[in-house]
Amino acid sequence: MNFGEKYRIDHILAAAIFAAMVVIAFINILGRYVFHYSLSFTEEITVNLFVWLTVICSGIAFERGAHLGVTILHKRFPRSIKRFIAFLSAFLAAALFLTVDIMLLKSANLERTLFHSKSPSLGLPVWIYYLMVVVMTPWVFRGIYRELRKKLAEEAK
Repeated sequence: MNFGEKYRIDHILAAAIFAAMVVIAFINILGRYVFHYSLSFTEEITVNLFVWLTVICSGIAFERGAHLGVTILHKRFPRSIKRFIAFLSAFLAAALFLTVDIMLLKSANLERTLFHSKSPSLGLPVWIYYLMVVVMTPWVFRGIYRELRKKLAEEAK
């Protein structure tokens, strides 16, 4: 494992987002119980960070093969069918995330041009939150691709 694999941007970003969520939640807890004052914007930030964290970690989970899967039948299939299932699984996963991206881009465009919605507590344009999910999905596609490569290499043995 080289330096680039050990300190990947998706891992660093996921850790940074999680750390930010912990700090923000802790500040809100202190505000609520020590100063008897709740910071309303912390929920908005935490929820959106959680969505972004889920997207980034989905790519990491795909790459590690850590997502849910039923292998009891898969192990009994011949090698050619296993390869087909690997391709089909990767295609369907990529198609799902591509569909989500397209829907989010359409929603972001509607929010930007037609609705002009602002987030409730920070007053930020809502389309920014949608667009950030799309910005983070290349890591998902990379994870799907790496998982497919790994499965095909295992089947070639």
